[in-house]
Amino acid sequence: MITTDFVPGSPCWLDLGAPDVRAAAAFYSAVLGWDYESMGEGEDMEGGMFRKDGKIVAGLGKLTEEGARPAWMIYYNVADADATTRAVERAGGTVRVAPADLGDWGRMAQYSDPLQGQFAVWQPGTDKGVELVDKPGSLCWTELYTTDAAAAKEFYGGIFGWQFSDTELPGGGGTYSLITPAGLPPERMHGGLMELPKEHLALANGRPYWHPVFAVADCDATVAKVTENGGSVQMGPADAEGVGRLAVCLDPSNADFVVLTSAES
Repeated sequence: MITTDFVPGSPCWLDLGAPDVRAAAAFYSAVLGWDYESMGEGEDMEGGMFRKDGKIVAGLGKLTEEGARPAWMIYYNVADADATTRAVERAGGTVRVAPADLGDWGRMAQYSDPLQGQFAVWQPGTDKGVELVDKPGSLCWTELYTTDAAAAKEFYGGIFGWQFSDTELPGGGGTYSLITPAGLPPERMHGGLMELPKEHLALANGRPYWHPVFAVADCDATVAKVTENGGSVQMGPADAEGVGRLAVCLDPSNADFVVLTSAES
């Protein structure tokens, strides 16, 4: 499970790059019950924070990178963003955004792994990360779809020290690798990765990509809100034994995310 007791290698922040900030704020407010708090001025609404029950759950910003697709970016906690950057480069990754201070809040950097999956890190200052996780309307899991699971495990294991355990999906669906931060027990696992052929990764033109999984109280009701508000559904809702009921969704700009009603709910 994801907690707000962030340790190195655990997910601690996420933000959405959207071509229309106002439309994205309206969509996620309707679907996940989030409140949007703009950090911009006037009508520009260039970015801000999402809150659930008064607690920060995610960020939102204007998509400005030429050729980039609308997508969620997941940040992982690190003790030293500069040291992590050197490790990424040694392991064959690419620095997309060099380490930079965001005031007293912390220090961030963004990368691509050797197969072009994008991710980010956060070295906390006064801001540790999101304030609510593993509850309805908040992040509960992170997931990587990649074209080479072995290479991904080698890269991310080297960067973050992640522990991996493999499980076979029912019905011959392939192998799913569960991710746990270094030195922590299985109950602190925070994500997974799965190998898929390029043709199944059309959203990123065949490149690997990370996406967030949001906990919801009622998967089917949430999916109905997705479609009612201009989004679409790639898969589900479907039951996953021992996990819960989930659906892979797209917002109106085709940024992907998963909603999950846990089997333990």
